[in-house]
Amino acid sequence: MPLSVNREVFITCAVTGSGGTQDRSPHVPRSPKQIADSAIEAAKAGAAIVHCHVRDPETGAPSRDPALYLEVTERIREAETDVVLNLTAGMGGDMVFGSTEAPLPLKNRGTDMIGAAERVVHVAECRPEICTLDCGTMNFAEADYVMTNTPGMLRAMGAMMTEMGVKPEIEAFDTGHLWFAKQLVEEGVLAGPALVQLCMGVPWGAPNDLNTFMAMVNNVPADWHWSAFSLGRHQMPYVAAAVLAGGNVRVGLEDNLFLDKGVLATNAQLVDRAAGIIERMGARIIGPDAVRAKLGLTKRAPQ
Repeated sequence: MPLSVNREVFITCAVTGSGGTQDRSPHVPRSPKQIADSAIEAAKAGAAIVHCHVRDPETGAPSRDPALYLEVTERIREAETDVVLNLTAGMGGDMVFGSTEAPLPLKNRGTDMIGAAERVVHVAECRPEICTLDCGTMNFAEADYVMTNTPGMLRAMGAMMTEMGVKPEIEAFDTGHLWFAKQLVEEGVLAGPALVQLCMGVPWGAPNDLNTFMAMVNNVPADWHWSAFSLGRHQMPYVAAAVLAGGNVRVGLEDNLFLDKGVLATNAQLVDRAAGIIERMGARIIGPDAVRAKLGLTKRAPQ
């Protein structure tokens, strides 16, 4: 198939994530101030969007405390550097089963299942331009852990996001997630054209080979907007692949800790490296105002 190179590219920086990376690099931000500062540095390096989780400031463990999200939001909003804010809504769907012979009851450690309204309570309070919607259930790396997003839960969360005026970023870890995302738009739960993040190479979703990647790309409706990423050493190759296939780019410490082999990165360094790849491909990097115009976003203050 012919190339459909994207000539106007926006970069998303996934600043910290919820994985157990906090003790693997001193650059993974923990506190709201560290997360906001790292997000702003990424924006200065060329990121138009920052995708933020929060962590316990003391331990670095993933958190969904609304107060931490509000502090991050306020710090980013008050900064002199403009950037589009994207908050995760992926927390609260974690199920860890017992043994293979006795899967129930679920294990308390690691299980965190809450209702739809609680999963987006910080979104309602912080009012970011974008929040994520993980558009399906999947086995997620660990032996007995399932990332749980039922059709009913996704319809409820999607409707709340639409009512709030926050644009969902559909995180698609496999082709079936895109199938259901199209169903949500068809039903009017989500407004079109939708925004999609293609999440490649996450065990056990879509593998990050190019054939699978192009199958994902070809399942995104032509009028939708999309980005893509992969993990670890595959992060920068996917910067080039996404642009060549007509999409946008995500990098950041949520997905990769290294700038080069053995060299730990900061978020700003990863964005700068991605920006260099994009520009050398003959594309232009667009900023937050252009992204808001393209995606129909409105910047608002927290409630």
